[in-house]
Amino acid sequence: MTGTGGEEMGVQAARSRALAVLRVRSRALAVALLPAAAAVILLAGGATGHLTGGVWDVLRWVVSGLALLVLAAAAAVALVVARARPAVTPTVTVDEESAPDLYGMVRDLADRLDVPAPSAIALTPDCDSWLEDRTHPAHGRPPPASESAGATLPGGPAPRRGDAAPVLVIGSPFLWWMRVGELRAVLAPVVAGTGPSAHPDIAAARRFIRGLDAAAAVVSAGGRRGPLSRAVHGGLGRVVRLLLRGCRVHAAEMERGVAWAAAERAQAVDYGVRIVAQEQVGLAYAGWDRLLTRVALPAWRMGRWPARLDVGVVAALTELSRRDRLAEGFASRLGERPACDLLEEPGAMDEAVSLLAARLFHGGPSGASPDWSPVGWDDYPEEVVDRTWRTDAARLHRVLDALGVRRAAGHTAPGTGGPTLARVLDHLTTPADEASPGALPTPAPDPAEAPNPAAAPDPATAPGAAPTRAHAAEPAEPAWRAEPPGSAEPAGGDGTVTRTGSPADAAPHRPPAPAYGDHDTHGGHLATHPHVTQPDAAHLEADLPGGDSDDPPGHRRATPATPAAAPTPAAAAAVDEADDEADDDDLAGTTARGAALAAGLSAQLAREEAEASVTGAGAPDAPPAAAAPTAGPAPDPALWDDRALPLLPLQPPRTGREILTAHVTAMVCCAAMDTAGAVPGLDWLDGPSLLFDGVRAADLAPSVLTLVETGDPGPLRTWMTELGIRPEKPVRLV
Repeated sequence: MTGTGGEEMGVQAARSRALAVLRVRSRALAVALLPAAAAVILLAGGATGHLTGGVWDVLRWVVSGLALLVLAAAAAVALVVARARPAVTPTVTVDEESAPDLYGMVRDLADRLDVPAPSAIALTPDCDSWLEDRTHPAHGRPPPASESAGATLPGGPAPRRGDAAPVLVIGSPFLWWMRVGELRAVLAPVVAGTGPSAHPDIAAARRFIRGLDAAAAVVSAGGRRGPLSRAVHGGLGRVVRLLLRGCRVHAAEMERGVAWAAAERAQAVDYGVRIVAQEQVGLAYAGWDRLLTRVALPAWRMGRWPARLDVGVVAALTELSRRDRLAEGFASRLGERPACDLLEEPGAMDEAVSLLAARLFHGGPSGASPDWSPVGWDDYPEEVVDRTWRTDAARLHRVLDALGVRRAAGHTAPGTGGPTLARVLDHLTTPADEASPGALPTPAPDPAEAPNPAAAPDPATAPGAAPTRAHAAEPAEPAWRAEPPGSAEPAGGDGTVTRTGSPADAAPHRPPAPAYGDHDTHGGHLATHPHVTQPDAAHLEADLPGGDSDDPPGHRRATPATPAAAPTPAAAAAVDEADDEADDDDLAGTTARGAALAAGLSAQLAREEAEASVTGAGAPDAPPAAAAPTAGPAPDPALWDDRALPLLPLQPPRTGREILTAHVTAMVCCAAMDTAGAVPGLDWLDGPSLLFDGVRAADLAPSVLTLVETGDPGPLRTWMTELGIRPEKPVRLV
């Protein structure tokens, strides 16, 4: 069934399910009022002389007391539901004055679809688009709906003009990568969802679901003190979850009906263009993931945030199209008007979205500061790549000092006892008489050259040292979306999300972020994606400067941070034991010396992260240069909950072998820059890279992995000899 008939059937199906949700609410209210009604009957019977006697008096008091308790409990549940703040997505609001052409395009699209226009437009740093209801008083009521809000809706009465339409949230990569016609076609099924959203029954059912979802988050929050408080919140939580279970199936079917109606209505607008535009949706997913995890994440770890992420995604997608020939007629697309031209100041909007991305995916501060400052793409190689490598190399040598490793080998020339690559190679090289499997003892420190214990404490035994789970806070690369966002189908319980779709044969996708406030998630928070196994050597090679730039990133899923109660000591001990076993399994493929060095690096990273969390700075090795506060648009502070940051961490924890490999690679790159004339570079798809005469160095990753895993420096020394790298020369560190 297509056309108006299919759309009308979708609205009718959604309305019938919405009435089923409202019947659950009505039954709950009837149950709460039933003891009160019985008490009224008993009191009225006593007052009129019909129900008299000792038994009736006792029953009257018992029922009246029960009615008061039930009414008090119902009032408490209603109060929590009414006062709870539904979760919304942090976004950057786009005022109409700053994007009149964009608002005009959306309103014209709504007129063609004969649906109410969205009340506002906002940008999100993600490759997705949806509708979101923000009429709760805690979020601030959106601007009044336009005149188009009075459009008639098939299958139900006309919407009330006083109700505000939902907010249209657009993924910022779409604006910078897509052309105007492509963006219009992709947004058509999303904007069409405002029609069913205006139906009074559907709107009431959604408000009820969102209230229950927010109440579940409130009552499930930890930190309750006192047995009475815990008992009250436990009872409220059981009631709220019971109501949610009763509404779950009906709410999901209601949203399917809404999506059905929106998709049917949107078929009449730019349908042919939408098929072509979906190819660009898949391409945007691919380039955006690579840019965030390979380019933005190293800068965030250094306390810098790229101020033009969306400009970077255009460069990354252009490079991806050139390498893999994913976009047919790519040159002709560039001649069309980009969608970012619909904004009056795209640069200021890009900067605001870039800061929002840093907060969502990394948990950075809300504004620029000396320890958290923006960086331009021209300064990225020097300010981020070079500094990252030298910081890692300095950390590597500090740990070697703590382990008592000699500054210079016996066969080296005088005056070469500084931080050299030869020191690292000699330590990780497995001697011939110790090459058999088994644990290798850590070399004893030289009494004449042993570091001062007070100046270089053992990271594993230093007072106040953080746990060795340093890499638990160090993410690895994100996932491609396992499936496209569901073809204009909103998430189950929230009901206001109508997402864009993409064909199954499009480029690989990341799993879409779950809807904020989805009713079937625990406590109203984000649903947690399952962890995926740690990367193997092939995935590790793609992260290093010499890795294959054409290889796709590993298929991993992000793990959104869900606020939870503090674990008990027994639970924390069990987690630490499990992490220790995982680390042992990971380091089983390395040498004993490499395992000891990886453990020291993990402990040092944990100490630095603990210090950074205490001071509130971005990264412990952030540059000291001050930066002025960011001007222009900014995320609405009413939508933020800093306790949950980062909401969507990009990567699972790095393993000890990954940390060791990254630090050894950084030391090799420092030696190449200081002794062979190499320079740091930026690859739009693979991030930091080492350049020789403008050409990216190749074959570095396999050589480093051979050294780390087997203790054989032969391939790495051969690679350095070919490029003229002098490992015995001291390098400059941070």
